[in-house]
Amino acid sequence: MQTPLFSIITITFNAEAELPPTLASVDAQGFTDYEHLIIDGASTDGTIALARATASARRHIFSEPDKGLYDAMNKGMRRASGKYLIFLNAGDSFTASDTLALYAAAARRNPDIIYGDTQLVDAGRRVIGPRHLNVPEQLDFKSFRRGMLVCHQSFCVKRAIAPDYDLTYRFSADYEWCLRCLRQTSPDRCANLHTTVTDYLTDGLTDKNHSASLRERYRIMCHYYGTLPTLLRHIGFACRAALRKLRK
Repeated sequence: MQTPLFSIITITFNAEAELPPTLASVDAQGFTDYEHLIIDGASTDGTIALARATASARRHIFSEPDKGLYDAMNKGMRRASGKYLIFLNAGDSFTASDTLALYAAAARRNPDIIYGDTQLVDAGRRVIGPRHLNVPEQLDFKSFRRGMLVCHQSFCVKRAIAPDYDLTYRFSADYEWCLRCLRQTSPDRCANLHTTVTDYLTDGLTDKNHSASLRERYRIMCHYYGTLPTLLRHIGFACRAALRKLRK
C-alpha cells in the first residue's frame, strides 16, 4: 500500500458519546490521502462498535489496555505510516470539509510542521470562541515560552521528527512533546495555514485536571526556558488574566 500523506490518530476510551463528531469530520474530508487510526484503551462501552460501524480501507481500529492518553499516543505513532501526524482525539474535529486539503497544499512545500488556529466547542458542538492564546505568525521553539500557542490538535508534525511522548508527565506531555518537535526545526520549516483548522472539545482530560496541568507545564517551562525567566513571565500571565476578568 502506498504511504499516505497523513496519519490521523484518534485516542479513545469509553468515548461513545464524544466520538461521532470526530468520525464524521474525518469522513467529510474531500482530500482522502490519509489513514485514520483509532487507538482505544479497551473501552467497555459502545466505542469500539461505533468505530467498527464506520470502518473503511482508511480507518484502522486497535483496542487494548494502555497506561493512559500519552501511552496511547505513542502506540498510535508506532502504528502510523503517514508522512505527517495529526492527533484528533475523541470529541475534537476538523472545522471544515476542506481542512485536510489545506494541510495537503502546505505539505507540497515539505515543511516539518504545519499549524493553524483552533476554536473551542462545547459538548453540544456550539462554538464558544477562539482560544485566548494567539497563534504566532512565525513559529519557533521560543514561541512556546508564553504557553501552548498552537493547540496540539492543530499542530501537524512530520513523522520523521516526532519523538515519543514523555510518560513522566500525566497532563502536559503534549506541550513538552511540541517543544521537542520545535527544537528539531526552524521558523522557515513551519507553515502557518492562517485559518481555523480544528474544533477543540473543552471538557477533555487537561480541562478536567486544569490545576495539575498548569503545575506540570510550569515545571516543563522551567526545564526548557529557565526558572527565573519562567517565573517572571508567569507574573505577567497572572496580571493579564486579572485584567481579562475585570473587563468581563
